[in-house]
Amino acid sequence: MRTLDFSPLYRSVVGFDRLAGLLETAAADAATGYPPYNIERTGDNDYRIEIAVAGFRAEELAIEVKENLLTVQGRKAANEEARRFLHRGLAERDFERRFQLADYVVVTEAALSDGLLSISLRRELPEALKPRRIEISNGTPSTLIEGEKAA
Repeated sequence: MRTLDFSPLYRSVVGFDRLAGLLETAAADAATGYPPYNIERTGDNDYRIEIAVAGFRAEELAIEVKENLLTVQGRKAANEEARRFLHRGLAERDFERRFQLADYVVVTEAALSDGLLSISLRRELPEALKPRRIEISNGTPSTLIEGEKAA
């Protein structure tokens, strides 16, 4: 695994420190592949994250959004049974997976079915940022008096 050093970037640009931090976080998260996940675009402003959480119950999973960071945690309850495995291929270990969300992306719902945790997201732009149509006047002269125009 190759690590990236972004310190030269900090010396030559101003205001991109957040971007470099995002790249560093993404590189660190790529090192661990557990649990596997998909990110799917389901519409123009709709997305879905599916995480394979086989063996976890809903009460063992936690989803939190804080400052554009979606965090999904799985904490497996201690298994009190004395089990003797000949082969153990199911990890069933605790995990924490983080996803950086763009501005105005909100989580709309989460569902657990057949070992897949599905998290639906939607980009909701505020009215001030949505495109709006500007009416063009037909060029009629203004009805202001000359004195008001000078003021």
